[in-house]
Order: sequence, then C-alpha cells, then structure tokens
Amino acid sequence: MRIAVPKEIKAGEKRVALVPDIISKLTKAGLDVVIESGAGLAAEFSDDQYAAAGATIVAGSVISDADIIASVAPLDPQRMMQVKKDAITISFLSPTTAVDSIEAAAQAGITSFSMELIPRISRAQSMDALTSQALCAGYKAALVAAELSPRFFPLLMTAAGTVTPANVVVLGAGVAGLQAIATAKRLGAVVSAYDVRPASADEVKSMGAKFITLELEALDGTGGYAREMTEDRAARQRELLTPYISAANVLITTAAVPGRPAPRLVTAEMISTMASGSIVVDLASETGGNVEGTLPGEIVTTANGVRMWGGKDVPSQLAYHASMLFSRNVVNLLLLMTKDGVVTPDFSDEIIDAAAVTHSGARRSPELVKK
Repeated sequence: MRIAVPKEIKAGEKRVALVPDIISKLTKAGLDVVIESGAGLAAEFSDDQYAAAGATIVAGSVISDADIIASVAPLDPQRMMQVKKDAITISFLSPTTAVDSIEAAAQAGITSFSMELIPRISRAQSMDALTSQALCAGYKAALVAAELSPRFFPLLMTAAGTVTPANVVVLGAGVAGLQAIATAKRLGAVVSAYDVRPASADEVKSMGAKFITLELEALDGTGGYAREMTEDRAARQRELLTPYISAANVLITTAAVPGRPAPRLVTAEMISTMASGSIVVDLASETGGNVEGTLPGEIVTTANGVRMWGGKDVPSQLAYHASMLFSRNVVNLLLLMTKDGVVTPDFSDEIIDAAAVTHSGARRSPELVKK
C-alpha cells in the first residue's frame, strides 16, 4: 500500500507529517512511502534526505493514487475530493473547525482519522499528537516571553548591583503549561502556576514552581482535561487571581479544551492592573483566547503598556522537532492498523474507533463529535 505525504498548503503551517528518520519503520512494515517534492523543506527536511531514507519523491500532487494520505492540517474539500474511494487520511481533523473537509471525506467514501481524537489512555500515549505538539507550544511560549520582556529572567549578582529575577505566572498546568514552567525555570525566573485541577499541584511543584491555591471547587474532568466551569465560579476565580497577575512581570496562559472555545481566564480589567512593560503570552488565542484582547499572530499593546502576544501556529514555529514528534505519533497509529503490508482499520480497537471521523461514506460520531 502507498502512503503519500503532500505539501502543506495552509498559511503558516511549516510542519510535515512524516520525517525521513521514520520512513524505515514504514518500509519495513511493507508500505511504500511517496513524498511530494518540497513537502519537508519548511521543516528543514530535504528531498534528498527522504530519498536516502527509502521514500519516492514525486513532483506534483501525490493525492489521487494514494492508499493513505498523511498530513498535518486536514485536506481542504477540493483536495479531499481528489482522494480515491476507500483511501485513508490521517491529520488534525477538528470536528468543529474542519466541517467542510469532513463532509467532503464522507461524500468521497474516505476513512478519515483525526489526531485530536486519539484517546488519552496509556496504550495510546505514543500516538497522542495533542500532547506532543503542546510540548512544543509550551516551550516556545516561555522563549517568546523572555524575548519580549524588557527584564532579565534570572537573578544576577553584578558589580553594579543585584538584578532581581522575573516573576512569571502560568495559568494552566497541562502539558503546555508544565513545559512553559520548566523552560521559564531553566531561564532563571521565579514561577507560580494555577490550574483548576488541584491534582496538578504536585506536577507544578516538581518543576520547581509554586502552585497557586485558591479556595474554589476542583474541576477535574476526563481524559486529563478540566470540566467546564460556571460563570459564577469563573468570576470568583478571576477575582482571586487578580493579585497574582498584578504582581507578575510575565503571564503565560495555556488553558484549552479540544473542540471548544478556550476558557476566558483573564479580563482586560485584570490586565490593566499589571505594570507597564509586563508581557502576556496567550497560547489559546486562535480558539478565542484565555486573555481578553489578544489577537492570533499579533502583539497588542494595552493603554497601560502591557504587551500581549497571541499565539498562532505555535508548534510550527518549532517545525523541525514538532514534525519529528508528530511523525512518530502518525506512524504509531499507522502501525497499529498494519498487518502484512496492508493497513486495515479494526474498529473494535478503542483507539481506532475513537479517532475515526468518517468511514464508508458516512460520518462517525466519536465522543468529541457528539458535543
């Protein structure tokens, strides 16, 4: 069977679905790999590297005769209709933002898998692309904050006097938040973090940060995500967080729920209490933003001199390693479905069942699709 990797055409997308180092795993499993010429260039992978790894390089479209198509962003409806019936696509196929692509896949009789829908169970950890890409985003968030800040992050003892460390507050202690904490700590900042799940406290402390404890109800949910909060609780949370945010030199927000708008954690009024020169990094800006007033891909300066950076295509800003991690996620999912050189989805497997969005001309209904 032939696996094809097309060029990504979404603006700002620099990642590639398969990297050269992983090709041998697929060829050893009896699969042929075809790469559209130039597909990996934005992530620093050349056609020669793919060819040396055993892939076939093709100039022009590789979609129409492929049995499996792996991409980062979903194929748009026009490209989806070029895919042959009963072929398989694997990508970030969001049930809420890729509706047209999903409908096109169903009409074309394609079996499509969404990397967002991989269940968060121990057996699926090696396929969990949301986690691998959140790792990249959290690391980048701390670097962006350090670059934008007019302050040093570490404590410095100099002949001219002592430089005090930056005070960094991180909201959200999932994978992205924990990586932001770890990176900010490595840069020497004093870091505090808050999450609605008290169970996150030990993880935050293990990174050397202080956990912010608020006298509020816990919101532990399923799959490692938090439950949605009521507006009354959200308002009380914002009130209790305001003193911490006011004292911060840097605020990094990372709270996201797949398939839903990002929770609004910080209001413009809260930002107005921060000192001039403070930095806000909002990783959830593309899905509505944790912070009021942030815009994806832009730096907004408030009236009181706070600069707010809205994240857009953040993992793509670390395209080399983000592609390596995503590629491993995709290959592990593929190998789960491969036997004797043939990829055959077994829907009795809970991972495959949960991740499939369309099959045999119909739209399936995984948990997140139902919501």
